[in-house]
Amino acid sequence: MDTAIKANRTGFWLNVATGAGLLLTGLFVAYGIATGIFRSQEAMAEFLKPLGFWAPLLFVAIQAIQVVLPIMPGAIGCLVGVLIWGPVGGFALNYIGICIGSIAAFLLAKRYGQPLVKSIASEKLYNKYIGWLEKGKKFDICFAAAIFFPVAPDDFLCYLAGLTRMSLKKFTAIILLGKPASIALYSMGLYTAMLCLFK
Repeated sequence: MDTAIKANRTGFWLNVATGAGLLLTGLFVAYGIATGIFRSQEAMAEFLKPLGFWAPLLFVAIQAIQVVLPIMPGAIGCLVGVLIWGPVGGFALNYIGICIGSIAAFLLAKRYGQPLVKSIASEKLYNKYIGWLEKGKKFDICFAAAIFFPVAPDDFLCYLAGLTRMSLKKFTAIILLGKPASIALYSMGLYTAMLCLFK
């Protein structure tokens, strides 16, 4: 089967999964508000208690998946991690999950190429950043800066990086070194805002 056809099919199923994920996320948020599990760390811990050892692993998996399939804004996941496992534990779980998802997105783009990337992004987003591929070696610097400073669509840029000649080793190094600052900023910034809001 032609690679472009495979990429389009993969993109279609990724979009279907994204839609389903957004629906499930919405239902969970509605359930959480109705039952009050978002009101305190204790309530959330009680909700997760039946999962035991699997709770943090499930959270890491969700954080990885939300990079590949944008089922919810990444900042929400960062906040949830800190609310449930505290600043240190939440940061660690967020970091692991997001790094895994970023590498998965990069590898998917390497495997299926531009047709996949084009099929999973909005036309506006795609057109805004596709010009970065013309930067040549400067792309790596722009990409690293975008990952370090949380101002660009990191998840899409991971797919975009997969369209370049960047090696997996270099990409992984940028992600592992660049993600901590942005994850900490999102996590602690939102956590502090929540504390102020519910004081």
